[in-house]
Amino acid sequence: MPATYVLSLGNVLMSDDGIGSAVLRAFHEQYVVGPDVEVMDLGTPGLDLSPWLADADCVILIDTVNAPLPPGSLRLYKKSDLLSHVPGVRVGPHDPGVKETLLALEFAGRAPRVVELIGIVPAVTTMGLELSPAVEAAIPAAVAAVVASLKRAGVAVRRRPEPFAPAPWWSVAPPELRHSLRKR
Repeated sequence: MPATYVLSLGNVLMSDDGIGSAVLRAFHEQYVVGPDVEVMDLGTPGLDLSPWLADADCVILIDTVNAPLPPGSLRLYKKSDLLSHVPGVRVGPHDPGVKETLLALEFAGRAPRVVELIGIVPAVTTMGLELSPAVEAAIPAAVAAVVASLKRAGVAVRRRPEPFAPAPWWSVAPPELRHSLRKR
């Protein structure tokens, strides 16, 4: 079982809500991590985050965030930030459920030691496949934030000798990037 997870959340069919997936693809193009790190695009798991967060040492999440900042701005939230406010009303079954999952795992004594959320402020979250220009421009900074988070957690991250283009999100990933959904 990997000790560290890098997980993107969001819906690639809802414009900027697909930024997590785009950041993960850019990360794969440029960097390699060891087998003790699982890198996965989870889409919109809702409260099904528990298997990915339970008993992990470090979890890095990438998602859009609602913040009073211009579109494309990055915000880094630590575990204490995520747990510092009372959970809000869930609007739908696919809401990320990060806070609720963390609270449940804290109660069960199975929460990750380190949690960081790399949040990107969206401009548009209506149906569409394209990212807004401001959010697309934030991808390099978000990738750098993932690398910095991994290094803070003591994870070795290597730059690829030559970047490669991973498969599009709608196709099967190449064997090097294929990760199975493990049930724990």
